[in-house]
Amino acid sequence: MIEFIERLRNETDVNTMSPLTWAYVGDAVYELFVRVNLVNNANMKPHKLHIESIKYVKAGAQAEILKKIEDKLTDKEKEVVKRGRNAENHHLPKNATVQEYMYSTGFEALIGYLYLTKQDERLKEILNECM
Repeated sequence: MIEFIERLRNETDVNTMSPLTWAYVGDAVYELFVRVNLVNNANMKPHKLHIESIKYVKAGAQAEILKKIEDKLTDKEKEVVKRGRNAENHHLPKNATVQEYMYSTGFEALIGYLYLTKQDERLKEILNECM
């Protein structure tokens, strides 16, 4: 997906990172995926693309996506989600409930973890379930 960005970490290094770091990366990877997907599949002006992308990247939408795909995740992926969801985050969500925000952090952690551990095929499978 994002082959031009060098990923220098190995799985052992990634496993020692904070789940919030995975979520930080996952947020960027997921947003880029959504934006490129919209550009490729919708003939809209940038402002309309932005409005449409918000429907996918807001915390409530990510929480719903996670609930939809949860039963398709491996045990390891469920563990990553749980670590992301339960990570102590002092950020208070503006447009979501605390529970939605926690689940969206778990979703973003999963996306970031898969990206950082170079599990590109699995990442593509999960991202394609999202749209």
